[in-house]
Amino acid sequence: MPTYVALLNWTDQGVRAYKDTPKRAEAFAAATRNVGANLLNIYWTFGPYDVVAIVEAPDDETAGAALLQLGGAGNVRTTTMRAFGQDEMERIIGKTTG
Repeated sequence: MPTYVALLNWTDQGVRAYKDTPKRAEAFAAATRNVGANLLNIYWTFGPYDVVAIVEAPDDETAGAALLQLGGAGNVRTTTMRAFGQDEMERIIGKTTG
């Protein structure tokens, strides 16, 4: 299943309610399951991003739906990247050797 790395920054609303962030993570996990995706892990970080979430979804549309729901709550802004595992990267490289 495709993997997505979501880099999250708290909004003003999100940082004001920082004590609720573990509960919000649980709600995000439930919401991802409801649309057919899976929150694999979530990390709170220092640096340019406040949170990193690793999500699996069957396709871009499902991943997009899960992350739109997350952003729609108003606590974070997201930057999402499609991530490729080693097997996937080997297949990609195999396509370049014609």
